[in-house]
Amino acid sequence: MSTDFKQLKLSFEDKSAKIGVIGLGHVGLPLCLTFAEKGFQTLGFDIDKIKIISLENGSSYISHIDSADISSSISNGQFTPTIDFAKISKVDAVLICVPTPLAKNREPDLSYVVSTGEKIAPHLKSGQLVVLESTTYPGTSTEILRPLLEKNGLKSGQDIYLAYSPEREDPGNPNFGTSSIPKVVGGDGKAASELACAMYDQIVIKTISVSSMEVAEAVKLTENIFRSVNIAMVNELKIIYDKMGIDIWEVIEAAKSKPFGFMPFYPGPGFGGHCIPIDPFYLTWRAKQFGQETRFIELAGEINTAMPNYVVDVFARELEARFEASIKGARILLIGLAYKKNVNDTRESPAFTLIELLEAKGAVMDYYDPYIPEILPTREHSKLVGRRSVKWSKKRIGSYDATLICTDHDAIDYDELVAHSQLVIDTRNATKDITEGREKVIKA
Repeated sequence: MSTDFKQLKLSFEDKSAKIGVIGLGHVGLPLCLTFAEKGFQTLGFDIDKIKIISLENGSSYISHIDSADISSSISNGQFTPTIDFAKISKVDAVLICVPTPLAKNREPDLSYVVSTGEKIAPHLKSGQLVVLESTTYPGTSTEILRPLLEKNGLKSGQDIYLAYSPEREDPGNPNFGTSSIPKVVGGDGKAASELACAMYDQIVIKTISVSSMEVAEAVKLTENIFRSVNIAMVNELKIIYDKMGIDIWEVIEAAKSKPFGFMPFYPGPGFGGHCIPIDPFYLTWRAKQFGQETRFIELAGEINTAMPNYVVDVFARELEARFEASIKGARILLIGLAYKKNVNDTRESPAFTLIELLEAKGAVMDYYDPYIPEILPTREHSKLVGRRSVKWSKKRIGSYDATLICTDHDAIDYDELVAHSQLVIDTRNATKDITEGREKVIKA
C-alpha cells in the first residue's frame, strides 16, 4: 500500500484526520456532530449562508437536533461550519450529503451531486478520501462522480480514494441516531473500501463492507423500495377493508402478534420524506437503461400517490352523511404538516397535496403544526408559501366544520382535539386510545 494510504488510515484510527461534510441538512448536520462528538476536527460545508450563520450562532434549524449540541461542538473547536469550499484542501475526507430529488418526469435529478463534484474537484489533493452518501441509482459514483473528481488529473485508486456509503438517517427516531446505525460501505477498489470502513468504524456501531460502490448504491434503494411496496400494500388493504367495515389498524395490531413471517407496516394519507416517494423511481429509471421494467415498484408508487384522493373521498362521504354538507365552503383544520411525527421536515409531505385537493373543491383550509410555524418554499407547492400555523385553542378547534389529522405529533392533545371538534378524520390512528367522543372520529 502507498504511503498516502497508510497515513490516511492511521489518521482515521487515531482520530487526527480532519473530516469535511458537504450539505448540512437532515443527513449532513447530524453526521458532522457525530464526528465532532467522537473527537474528529470537522468542517461542515453548505452553500446556504443562512444555515451557516445559524450554526455559528449555535442555533439548530432541525427540530430533533439540540442547539446545545451545536453550540458545544463549535465552542470546543471540533465543528466549524463554512461556505468556503477552498477549505476542502484542508480535510482528509470529504463526505457528500446533498439532495437527490426527482425531476418533473420522474427522472433522477443529480444536479446537486454534479455541482458538488465540480465545486470540490479544484481543491482535492492526493491522499484524500471522498464518500458519496446521497441516495442514488447504481452506477452514479462510478459514471457521474468519479469523472468529475478526476478532471484535474487525480486518479481514483491511485491519488484519491472514492467510496459510496448510503445515509440511513431516520429523523426524529429516538431509538436510532447516526452512531447506532450500521454503515454499509462500497469502495472504488479494495483500498478505498478499507479506508472508508476505517473512518466509519470510529463513529458507528458497525460497518458492512460490500464488493463495490454499485452494490452499496443498490442496498439503499432496496431498503426504501421494501418500505414503499409494503406501505402500498397496507394502504390498498385499508381501502378494501374499509368497504367491508373492517378496521385495518385492528387487523395489523392482531397480525403483528405472530412471532415470525410478518412485519407490521402502517397506512397513511400518502407517503412523504426525501426517501420513500423518490428513491424507488431512481431504480425504475436505471432499470429501463437495461431493458427492464419495474412494474411492482411503479404500482406501489401509484397506490401511495393516490392516497390523498382517498382521504378526500372519505371526507366528502362523511360530510354528506353526517351534516348533509359538501366540501365546498367547509372550514377544515389540518393537523400536522410535517411528513412524519415529531419533526419539522416537510419534504414531500402529503399534507400539501391534501390542502390543495380540498381547496380545489372549495374548502377553506387552515393548518396547525407545533413544529412548523410557517410554510417555507417548496419545489411543487409554491402557492402555499407564507401560510402560518394557527394557534391552538379549544374555541378555535370548535369553529371548524372538521379537523383532519395528517401527522400524528406526540405534542398534540388528541383528547382535547376530539372533544372540541365536530368531525375528526384520522389518517394515522392517532386517536386510538380515545373513548370520549369516539363517534366523531372516522379513520381514513
